[in-house]
Amino acid sequence: MITKEIQIAAYLFASILFIMSLSGLSSQESAKKGVIYGIVGMIVALISTLLSLNIQDGYIYILVAVVIASAIGIIVARKVEMTAMPELIALLHSFVGLATVLVGFSSYIDPATYYINKDLYEFIIVLVGFSSYIDPATLLLDGAELSIHMVEIYIGIFIGAVTFSGSIIAWGKLTEKISSKPFVFKGKDALNVVLLLATIILCVLFMRETGTDGMIYLVIMTAIACFFGMMMVMAIGGADMPVVISMLNSLSGWTASASGFMLGNDLLIVTGALVGSSGAILSIIMCKAMNRSFFSVISGGFGQEIKTGKKMEGTVKSITHEEAAEILNDAQSVIIVPGYGMAVAKAQYPVHDLVEKLRNQGKSVKFGIHPVAGRLPGHMNVLLAEANVPYDIVLEMDEVNPDMPETDVAMIIGANDTVNPGAQEDPSSPIYGMPVVEVWKAKRVIVIKRSMAVGYAGVENPLFYKENTDMLYGDAKSSVEKINASLK
Repeated sequence: MITKEIQIAAYLFASILFIMSLSGLSSQESAKKGVIYGIVGMIVALISTLLSLNIQDGYIYILVAVVIASAIGIIVARKVEMTAMPELIALLHSFVGLATVLVGFSSYIDPATYYINKDLYEFIIVLVGFSSYIDPATLLLDGAELSIHMVEIYIGIFIGAVTFSGSIIAWGKLTEKISSKPFVFKGKDALNVVLLLATIILCVLFMRETGTDGMIYLVIMTAIACFFGMMMVMAIGGADMPVVISMLNSLSGWTASASGFMLGNDLLIVTGALVGSSGAILSIIMCKAMNRSFFSVISGGFGQEIKTGKKMEGTVKSITHEEAAEILNDAQSVIIVPGYGMAVAKAQYPVHDLVEKLRNQGKSVKFGIHPVAGRLPGHMNVLLAEANVPYDIVLEMDEVNPDMPETDVAMIIGANDTVNPGAQEDPSSPIYGMPVVEVWKAKRVIVIKRSMAVGYAGVENPLFYKENTDMLYGDAKSSVEKINASLK
């Protein structure tokens, strides 16, 4: 067993490793180191927790649980496809939320079994200003620490329940078990306000009870929080699901931090705050990229009306693989815009070969990546890195849009909503105002797509009807392979 001082030092070291892990994940070149830092930090955290004096004889049960969970995690990680990663992450977020709810109820039933960090409570009391009137030590003796602990339990369970139910709905939408269309009913906003007020009133009633007499209020609040989480994600359309995943990632961090407060675990507080804050920042950045209000997303589409977009007009032209190869042969500059279709078909490897062939001919080839291409932030970047596509030609949307008018060919591989000109031209479109890759401004556009079906946002794409656009129907992988075979 180790002393409390050694455990604190180990937790501090693990926290530093987690910070280094986040820093490493900020770029493709250092991503592997970032993952290693995170793994080492988690190992340090687990060992120091198992050897803690607070665990005593219970470490064997924790060790067995860790071994079983690790085995399940390894099996799932080896089997899951990259295209299924968003729904897997959503499902894992639900586990974090559920764990926080269970920890909260356990802590409420028997708070004496949990270590209470008195220094932390004293700091909170001083922070809120009680020390201006009463000595914090007196407050602790008079039960202020218990009141603070009850507030932690209430807030922790609320956030955990929202995360749990919201993540389950997100998983259902991503796996298409639930429709990706936003579900909004009349009076939804008013109902949300009523539920929020009810939650506050229940908190007041909960705090007035002693012992476990407030359990009924805690259960009712948990049910309300689960309903709120479901409605919040149900009201969000498919186009905003990448933002939802990032938002749920942030919520899972805050739930972990809440568990840390309930358990008096400094490491959980720090790591939860890291995940929560970084997820929130990413959500805000993505909302900006989608031209969405962060408040409207986290409140479940509060105040937004459902739009359908205008009816498509014009004709659609299709070409063969040989004709597509000829167009590329004649081009001097090419910008490739990948999307979810490339991920599903696992076309990144023939795409890499296509890039090499074109560059060997002396052509300029770049990739234009939308911030939310696919169904997960950075989805396309990971796939292209996996296929060893050079980092320096993989550019962000804002970097390639200015070059589109001078580009000979814009080649779309499996993307749809992220290249939809309706985002700029059709005020009635549900994605109107969302920044997109402006491929239609290129001299020629080739769209590789299985069919004319709408994208995940459920919106028709007027790009397919433009005069400079040619449709190449078929699976992305086989289509690119046939183009490669026809290139000079």
